[in-house]
Amino acid sequence: MKKAKIIFWTTTILIFLFEGVMPALTSQTELAKEGIRHLGYPEYFGNALVVFKILGVLALVIPQVPKNVKEWAYAGFGFDFIFASISHFAVDGVTFDGFFPLIILVILALSYIYYHKIERYKNIGS
Repeated sequence: MKKAKIIFWTTTILIFLFEGVMPALTSQTELAKEGIRHLGYPEYFGNALVVFKILGVLALVIPQVPKNVKEWAYAGFGFDFIFASISHFAVDGVTFDGFFPLIILVILALSYIYYHKIERYKNIGS
């Protein structure tokens, strides 16, 4: 059980940093705005994305958040990473920028798997 909690919290904190803290701190920089424009999205899309990312990571790290809300947050991040990858591949071709969201998707999947392992253990122990 200790191993499951360590893997869950390590992967979840990585998602929190990459998808919550970093976008919150950098979203208004010219580099971030240019990145959104480069992919063909309007600037307001980037702003909305940051708001939903912050809400999503909060849903993942706050234990009191209901399970179904956490499921929606995991799904939202999954779609985000898949579509980010598709956007990069469509605009830039096959580059590391297209693969990076898929790497983060693997980290998200590990968080999701271990979240459910911990939940199953809680239900068995109750």
